[in-house]
Amino acid sequence: MLLTAALIVIMHTMIRYLAQDGMHSFVIGFFRTFFGFPVVAVLFWKYGFGILRTDQIKVHGIRSFGHVVAMMMFFTGLTMTPLAMANALAFTAPLFAAVLAVVILGEVFRWQRWAALLFGFAGALAIVRPGFVEVDTGPIIILAASGIWGMILIVIKTLGRRDATPTIVVYMVMFMSPIALIPALFVWEWPTLEQLGVLLVMGTMGTVGHLTLTQALRVGEAAVVMPMDFSKLVWAAALGFLLFNELPDVYTWIGGLMIFVSATYLALRERAETKPRGT
Repeated sequence: MLLTAALIVIMHTMIRYLAQDGMHSFVIGFFRTFFGFPVVAVLFWKYGFGILRTDQIKVHGIRSFGHVVAMMMFFTGLTMTPLAMANALAFTAPLFAAVLAVVILGEVFRWQRWAALLFGFAGALAIVRPGFVEVDTGPIIILAASGIWGMILIVIKTLGRRDATPTIVVYMVMFMSPIALIPALFVWEWPTLEQLGVLLVMGTMGTVGHLTLTQALRVGEAAVVMPMDFSKLVWAAALGFLLFNELPDVYTWIGGLMIFVSATYLALRERAETKPRGT
């Protein structure tokens, strides 16, 4: 999970760098998915083409479409939002997923989980502070992207019941690339060789990050794994300061911690309730 956090934040940093270098976020989004193919090639080499077997092809398609929409929105918001604030607000995705689990899957929440949700969304308000400061477009786009990503988390949870992690990742890259190409064509500019190098590293890091995240949750206890995710905010604060001269304010730290505590509590609560008794 520590590796996942580092990979994701470094990828976000590269997105900011490329955007400041004049590349449109939609083009960045396409190459983010397209350069996941080296990882897919490794998966085919290791597991063979049998990993393509699935009876949930439509669900993979729905997941990929929603993932592209959320990704394009998040990348756009990231280009206009401080790095630490963007990563702090991204912690809200599991909160949206929890609400959607009640609405879509009919899950029953007790008062403790509702209290945790309210605490987390209060953290988001603490970061954005509507009514006290002017609310920028970037954070709003990121929150909207997190809401869509919350839906995707529900879909991934459904996919994971019958498909293995390599199958999910392979279809993610294969389906997302042509979908992401469509909006990118409207603003297309060919990247330079230097930009292509950055895009290749960024796409590989993002795809490997999905693999390490899934593996961390598979082999590690949630109580140990989930707190490590907060290191994203530390990485984002450090890289934002060193590379973009951004210094996160106290509200970003407080709000980010509130959201993170809420999301971690919900994850641990769900793990405890789904874990077989006596284990």
